[in-house]
Amino acid sequence: MNEFEARTDLSQLRDAVDQVKTEIGKVIVGQEEMIELLLAAILADGHALIEGVPGVAKTLTAKLIAKTVSVGFSRIQFTPDLMPSDVLGTQVFNQKSSEFQFKQGPIFSNIVLIDEINRSPAKTQAALFEVMEERQVTVDGTTYLMDAPFLVLATQNPIDQEGTYRLPEAQLDRFLFKIDVKYPNLDEEIQILTQAHSRTSHTAIEEVSPVLTVEQIAQYRQQVKALRVDASLIRYIAQITNNTRNSLSLSLGASPRASLAILNTAKAIAAIRGRDFVTPEDIKRVTIPVLRHRVMLTPEREMEGVIADDIIKQILDGIEVPR
Repeated sequence: MNEFEARTDLSQLRDAVDQVKTEIGKVIVGQEEMIELLLAAILADGHALIEGVPGVAKTLTAKLIAKTVSVGFSRIQFTPDLMPSDVLGTQVFNQKSSEFQFKQGPIFSNIVLIDEINRSPAKTQAALFEVMEERQVTVDGTTYLMDAPFLVLATQNPIDQEGTYRLPEAQLDRFLFKIDVKYPNLDEEIQILTQAHSRTSHTAIEEVSPVLTVEQIAQYRQQVKALRVDASLIRYIAQITNNTRNSLSLSLGASPRASLAILNTAKAIAAIRGRDFVTPEDIKRVTIPVLRHRVMLTPEREMEGVIADDIIKQILDGIEVPR
């Protein structure tokens, strides 16, 4: 086989991605980075955390992504008084059978949108640990498996806003990406207002139609896993995460789970762009959203106003790119 001949036909995957972007584009203006990373999360079988100030379409985009997939969807609004049983489910006494039966909570779905995840305290956050990592829930000694695909899309407001709790590091590590959502630029905001003004007869979400099926997602995920990654790129990924552990600006470096996340999401980005092999640019593309929530700045750098993205960029700039 010719070395430069594509070994995996990604045309159907590319067409499906383009269709999803077209459907979401009926409603969302801009936000290309968020949409691409959410699609990569679906293909890489990982959860995504979306952070931004209220009103920048975090929840709407997550709902639209869910609507383009023909699977079950549920939405959970996190609040300070939310209990773990409100998320996972609880035992309910059945008077007819005189037995307790497990009533599933809203987490039992395929795509779960958790709105304002950092509005709830640590006890409720901890309820998500097992289900996000192992795709199962254990209640009263009984384990319940989640149906595939299972994906958590969570939104959060910036940590310094009133009424928010910082997520535990162990929970943050379970998110494949942390996506930072910015304000639209002037032209995009004008387009948002124009679309809203012309939309009179129905809500925005009704404009979006399903594109992907469960079977297609399973097929595309297998194709993504089969993508080629050169040994030099494997070493490149390992160098990046290893350098976070040795950085004097970071008190907490990235774990091997982060290395795997970079590898898997770089494959997804390559597939989205129609290639059956990973390039250094794919790795650079995903490194910051994969690492920004997994590393911790030293107090000194934090006081200087430095953010994690800055340090990750410095680490990337300090490593020779494989050719």
